[in-house]
Amino acid sequence: MNEQDFPSSEDEHTQDSANELIKISGMYQDWFLDYASYVIMERAVPALEDGFKPVQRRILHSMKDLDDGRYNKVANIVGHTMQYHPHGDASIADAIVQIGQKDLLIDTQGNWGNILTGDRAAASRYIEARLSKFALDVVFNPKTTQWQISYDGRKDEPVNLPVKFPMVLAQGAEGIAVGLSTRILPHNFLELIDASIKHLKGKRFTIYPDFPTAGIMDVSEYNDGLRGGKIRLRAKIEVLDKKTLVINEIPHGTNTSSLIDSILKANDKGKIKIKKIEDNTSSQVEILIHLPANISPDKTIDALYAFTNCEVSISPLSCVIYEDKPQFLGVSELLRKSTEHTVHLLKRELEIKLDELEEQWHFASLERIFIENRIYRDIEDQETWEAVIQAIDDGLKPFIKHLKRAVTREDIIRLTEIKIKRISKFDLDKAQQKIDALEGEIEKVKHHLANLIEYAIAHFERLKKTYGEGKERKTEIQPFENIEATKVVIRNHKLYVNRKEGFIGTSLKKEEYVTDCSDIDDIICFTENGTMMVTKVDSKTFIGKNILYVGIFKKKDKRTIYNLIYRDGKNGSSFMKRFAVTSITRNRAYSVGKDKPGTKVYYFSANPNGEAETVSVHLRQSKSIRKVKFDIDFADLAIKGRSTKGNLVTKFAIKKVELKEEGVSTLKPRKIWFDDTVKRLNVDERGELLGAFRGEDRILIITQSGIVKTIRPELTTHFEKDIIVMEKWIPKKPISAVYFDGEKERFYVKRFFVENEEREENIISDHKDSYLELISTDYIPQIEIEYTKLRGKDRKTNEVVNLKEFITVKGIKAMGNQLSAEKIKQIDVIEPIAFELEEDKAASDIEVLDEEEVNYKESDKQSQASLFDDLDED
Repeated sequence: MNEQDFPSSEDEHTQDSANELIKISGMYQDWFLDYASYVIMERAVPALEDGFKPVQRRILHSMKDLDDGRYNKVANIVGHTMQYHPHGDASIADAIVQIGQKDLLIDTQGNWGNILTGDRAAASRYIEARLSKFALDVVFNPKTTQWQISYDGRKDEPVNLPVKFPMVLAQGAEGIAVGLSTRILPHNFLELIDASIKHLKGKRFTIYPDFPTAGIMDVSEYNDGLRGGKIRLRAKIEVLDKKTLVINEIPHGTNTSSLIDSILKANDKGKIKIKKIEDNTSSQVEILIHLPANISPDKTIDALYAFTNCEVSISPLSCVIYEDKPQFLGVSELLRKSTEHTVHLLKRELEIKLDELEEQWHFASLERIFIENRIYRDIEDQETWEAVIQAIDDGLKPFIKHLKRAVTREDIIRLTEIKIKRISKFDLDKAQQKIDALEGEIEKVKHHLANLIEYAIAHFERLKKTYGEGKERKTEIQPFENIEATKVVIRNHKLYVNRKEGFIGTSLKKEEYVTDCSDIDDIICFTENGTMMVTKVDSKTFIGKNILYVGIFKKKDKRTIYNLIYRDGKNGSSFMKRFAVTSITRNRAYSVGKDKPGTKVYYFSANPNGEAETVSVHLRQSKSIRKVKFDIDFADLAIKGRSTKGNLVTKFAIKKVELKEEGVSTLKPRKIWFDDTVKRLNVDERGELLGAFRGEDRILIITQSGIVKTIRPELTTHFEKDIIVMEKWIPKKPISAVYFDGEKERFYVKRFFVENEEREENIISDHKDSYLELISTDYIPQIEIEYTKLRGKDRKTNEVVNLKEFITVKGIKAMGNQLSAEKIKQIDVIEPIAFELEEDKAASDIEVLDEEEVNYKESDKQSQASLFDDLDED
């Protein structure tokens, strides 16, 4: 750049005086608003009437122009569409592919890409397309289409296509305009038809999205597709075996490539732990995730939902062009207005058809009068055209009183155009039959107009019957449980502590190892001077000198109980307390006492199940002290809040406190519920109460396929859908089963105990025709058998069988006893014989106990454990 490019200081004043101040507010207001309006109306937002953006509408109009029943090259369709669409060919080709992948309006041929894997479609010169039968049926009708001039003035294009279906909801739409955006999610074809029919019948309806990638969806916050709503989508993950997970369905908006990338990134960051991953996806999704040894499949599933794209959240925003302006309407309102627009189009089609039929009837009647009464002979002597017209008009007058409208000059001219050959072969009977048929059609159309709603309902029912096959819902709707990331994250770091200097962290590898942790964990620490602090995991954090305890902090944890004895101040008395820490401000120092200088902790323990130990307190020698050693049982102390001062131990100086005896839990058994909606256990009183569980208690699970197993009641467990028995397991309570043996072709009965609590067993035979008929965990179950026919005259058609008397308790692998040699029609479980053991009463008493403050003695625990010793194994 040369020096003359920069004005000198002497020239600046001259330049400023020459320049004029130009206000751009007017231009900004006009030009920017024009641009914004163009983007909103002509590019990004679909119209409610037909559900299309302009490019989609022009593509379908072009395909209709080209339609001859055969496939056309997409490149040819793109070129033809450019007559109407003033933008590049790439955007048109992309729009065609998007329409084609939705498999509704376009029949495709060739490689159109894969929405499951994210593979792109082949180039437009290699793939072909044509309009689907559904599109030809419901999208086009030039008689009801409003037309406008195309951008270059050479062609006519539709303002909106006359779509007789809620297309905007069937296809969905996404677009970013100026100042607003739209995101309408696709909905199920059959459900939209059903909802339209319900609306026409005046009934209420609810519609939810449905996606071609299937998956699982939580719609509890959908908000009818309006701003502020959201849906949560999850991949369908199943346990193939203890070391393998399989993903068969993925969330909308993802593909197998992006999903696998998110899983690998989570693995690299240590959020999850996997051995390897395989993608076997073709026409169906199949992603195999191989797990290392000792990694829980259930926890890994939750971790995949928490840290990868196996769970995504989508926020809909339902915006459409309606009445020539963008409007935010819920999906229910969109369906109502779209259905009413369909009714309007159907009415308009009927009105046009009625006009056409009446016009045909009018001319057919004129033609018959003209030929039957030989009025054509009256024109033979006429010398001028006007005389011919007048002669025909005069000849018709005696016969046209029954016509529905006056005879026009155009009618007479059409009569003159009838060929002599047609007149000579005119058949009066056929002509009358044609008129009668037209009258029947006219009455039919008038009936439809008079019963327009019924006609519209029939229209939707026809669409469902004709095109509904294979369009069932793919995305499963169910509420999701919230997954706490801290409970499912893989603890891939090691936490160390320098107790004397007061540091904790993951980088102190030369110091004392504490526990494995993750980078999202919180750590709780107690120091000798009575300071408590919760902080995030970091490489190195100062807590305070002389650290007594370091552990992972669990928010809202009421079962971890801290027992301590401390001196309140330098010369203060000593106190003891038991408390839980459920919530706290991170990085804030709290005192276990009253925050007096010189506070000292003599004894501290952290108990994950509320254990209460016995300790020995040693006092310093003094003339006024008679007893320098005594024992304290923490079980005698109630659990109170963290800020409580505690109970007085002694006013004298303590030399040391020693552990004398380990304690047992003083907490009540934990009540656990099963929520069948989300198929998960919980402690929030949702669903069916399974019972109150101590640490050693287990849950009995029996599935329809005959699998029997017991599991620990972990809240992260995922359950199969075919579970028929889920209850608290009583080890000495027999299980009774009736099953059909496919090889023997007979019903068998067996009674058994679960012999190995760590192993699952199949209680029916392996034959492909074997199946479990019924199962009972009652002590004395009874069944009623209905026979098809009996040989003996004295035998009854129905028989009641006491299973306890029928067969003794045998091994779980035993085949059992044949139920009957006769052919059985039906088997039903009936009311069992009343029988209640003392342990059942005791168990029911346990379940109604109060909160954590209830204390149990060791003797109570032992007596409860022995309740089942006297059970008769028969």
